[in-house]
This record gives sequence, structure tokens and C-alpha cells, in this order.
Amino acid sequence: MRPTVFITIDTEEDLWGEFRVRDNPVTNVSRLTALQTLFREFGAVPTYLVNWAVVSDDTACGVIHGLADEGDCEIGMHCHPWHTPPFAEPINARNSMLCNLSDELVEQKLTNLHERISRRIGHETTSFRAGRWGMGRNVAVALEKLNYKVDTSISPTIDWTMEGGPDFTSARHDTYRFVPSDLHEARADGTLLEVPPTIGFLQGNSPVRVAFRSGFSRGRLAKLRLLGVLDRLRVLNHRWLSPEQANSSDMIRLAKGFVSSGHRHLNMSFHSNSLVPGITPFVRDDSGLARFLRDIGGFLEYAAGEGWEFAPLSSAAGDTGG
Repeated sequence: MRPTVFITIDTEEDLWGEFRVRDNPVTNVSRLTALQTLFREFGAVPTYLVNWAVVSDDTACGVIHGLADEGDCEIGMHCHPWHTPPFAEPINARNSMLCNLSDELVEQKLTNLHERISRRIGHETTSFRAGRWGMGRNVAVALEKLNYKVDTSISPTIDWTMEGGPDFTSARHDTYRFVPSDLHEARADGTLLEVPPTIGFLQGNSPVRVAFRSGFSRGRLAKLRLLGVLDRLRVLNHRWLSPEQANSSDMIRLAKGFVSSGHRHLNMSFHSNSLVPGITPFVRDDSGLARFLRDIGGFLEYAAGEGWEFAPLSSAAGDTGG
């Protein structure tokens, strides 16, 4: 069975680190048309996970609608709770994590967003990623009620607790089915499928490496900056399959490591607003954008040359080999 590559793009406003209820510009979305041309060159099929700001803007909505109608991409849902109605919670960093809201409010926000995407784009969505990786039991329950099939919110090896979010340090790297009561346990009868973003170590994903990185990322130990030293020495290299976090060579090496260890699903992830220099910390100027696009193309070229398949995220629900 050939590996399958999913490309999941958080398609969102032109802001970073701001929690605005209104006035969320989305000019970056217009750049997806050129990006889609790059994907077509290699037969890649991205999944654009769109949020409320995007589907509430006529121009951005038109871009997404056009891409979806062409049929070589998929539309999924991405929720930033601070600008998704109803607004019953204080707007702050803690509440920017969807999982920290009440069960009722989570369900209302996801239902409203799901229905708005359906009305504005005309495509039913069954795949999801929580904004800021704020996945929790209550989010899973709401997704189940809305008949979602695939989630991609759990980021293995990453601890978001310093930002008020969940701890995914020991989360699984493979694709697995689960039930809302336990996000991390693989269940054959699970109603939801988790396809985590591909994150790990170039040297292999042993529990020891995960624990070492976690320990030296916190508190006083973080001040030693040992992880940075080990990274520069190429002793311990933690990477995401993402042009925001790795160059094409490291993405290829990471992907090859996952495939050689038996994984059959790879998930490249990034943000649409990285297509505009200066918005995210990952692309600061025009030269950074050129590098960003080269790294995407370099990885896609390698994957296509290896005969790996490209597919929309929702298709994973019918193919649960991790």
C-alpha cells in the first residue's frame, strides 16, 4: 500500500496572535489561487480548513467557492472561537482554545460555522481542525453530532498548556479511530478518525526523545537552550512536515522516516496567512515567501516521484491504515 499525503491548510484571517470579534481581514485568501496552481503541478490535493472570517467575506468566499468547484481540493472546517458566534464568553487567550469553553457553547459555535460554510460554499464539510490546536472531549462530542468523520487537531509531541491548551506530548503519531470520551485511545468502534499532523524527530520517534524534549522545553531547563544546541549539532532535530517549520530536505527526511517505520498517512500542515510576508513569524519578507514556496514544491516533487498518493483529508475515513 502506497503512502498517502494529505495537505491541511488553516485558511484564516490576516492576523496573528490577535483575538478580534470583528474586523478580521482575509486578503491572504486570494493567494490560494496561485498556490493551487503549484499543487496541480504535482497532482496534490489540499484540504482548505476555513473559518468564520473567511466564509463571511464575499471576496474570500468567492475564491474558496471557485477552488472547491474545480474539484481538485477539499473544504473542511477550522474554528477560531473568538469570532465565531454566539459570543457568550470573555475574549481572552484562555478562551481562544475551543476546548476551554462550555459544552453548550462549543456545540453552538461549531453548528453555526458548519451551517455557514454549507450555505456560503455549497459543500458539505466532514473534516476539522481546532484553531490553536484547542481540541478536547467537548469538541469531539460536537463534531460527532454534526456527523464529522475526520479530525486533525491533535499535534503529537506538543504541549500547549503554557498557552492554556491541551498537552499532546504523548499523543499517537499514527492515524486511529477514537470516541469522544478518550481522544488518545485507539478504538476499532471509534466514530471519529484522527489524522494528526506529521510531527516528530529526524532521528526517530522514541518515547525517550519525546520525554527529553518535553523536559528541556519547560521551566528553568528551557533557559539552558540545550535543545537548540542539539538541533544545530544535528543530534536531536524536532520537525513538523510543514514549510513553516522545516525546509524541503528536512521534510523529506522526516517523511521518509515515518514511512520506513510503517506509517501510511503523512499530513503536511500550514497557515494560509503565511502566504503574505510579515503576518506570521514563519514568512517575514519576500525572500522568505520564495523559500516557503520552494520548500512546498521540493517536498511535493519528491513525494510525486516516489509514487506517493495525494488525497483530500476526508478520504482517510475510508482508509484507516496509519
